[in-house]
Amino acid sequence: MPTFIALLRGINVGKAKRVAMADLRALVEGLGYGEVRTLLNSGNLVFTAPKSAGKDAGAKIENAMSAKLVVSSKITLLDATELAAIMAENPFAKQSSAEPNRLLAGVLARPADRALLTPLAKQKWTPDALAVGARVAWLWCPNGQIDSPLAIATWKALGDRVTARNMATMLKLQALARG
Repeated sequence: MPTFIALLRGINVGKAKRVAMADLRALVEGLGYGEVRTLLNSGNLVFTAPKSAGKDAGAKIENAMSAKLVVSSKITLLDATELAAIMAENPFAKQSSAEPNRLLAGVLARPADRALLTPLAKQKWTPDALAVGARVAWLWCPNGQIDSPLAIATWKALGDRVTARNMATMLKLQALARG
């Protein structure tokens, strides 16, 4: 069965949208998905599902979370092949190998949303840098993302159309997806 990765937006960030990962795993298993695993405490799920059922998994999990856990979160769903393609296109692989927490992968809910990044891609952000991939905005933030003008502008431009993970987390998700 194919492996899917669900990236839940805004889970366990601050005091809002608190979800125990054991509860999240139980919820997803209750929906009939297999080999359900979570990564960290921030809304990263890896699970298996029949290919025909997997593409609807994001919406089903969103609805179940709202109904049963009383938490709303947008979910960006990838299959293992899409995640591998994202990782393969990393334009900052050399920099991020030494400091994976300094590279953010802003995974887009829809590939068409990358058009919203066109004005930002034309600007200089030194020492930060932006690269736009097929389904991801790559943000190299060597001084961190919290005060990064690039990160602030990117999240403002995309709103809830994106969910971000640092490269360390993306590598761990890729390893989980491989089994």
